[in-house]
Amino acid sequence: METTITTRHGEIAEALRLRVERVVERLARLARRPTAAHVTFGQDHQRATAEVRLTAARGMVHVASADAPDHRTALDRAAQKLRRQLDKQEANPRRRAGSARR
Repeated sequence: METTITTRHGEIAEALRLRVERVVERLARLARRPTAAHVTFGQDHQRATAEVRLTAARGMVHVASADAPDHRTALDRAAQKLRRQLDKQEANPRRRAGSARR
C-alpha cells in the first residue's frame, strides 16, 4: 500500500512521519483491501490540522480530519474518527443486489 504524506504551510518532524506510517498500517488492517493512504498536515489559525484519506478496493474512500494544538494530537484524533468509520462498515456489510434477505 502506498502512503503519501503532505504538509501545507510548514514542515513536520521525522518522528511524526514514522508515527504516520504506524497509524496508517494499523488502520489498513481494518479496511477491505486498502490500496493507498494520503495524510495531509496543515496550520489553520494557530491550530494544527490533519486529514487522513484511505482508499480501499472498488473506489471506497474513507476520510477523516481533525484539528488540535499540535500535529500529533490532530493525527490521533483523525485516526480515531477513521477507525470508527471502518468499524461501522465492518458491523454493517453491504448486501449484493438480488440477494435474498432472511
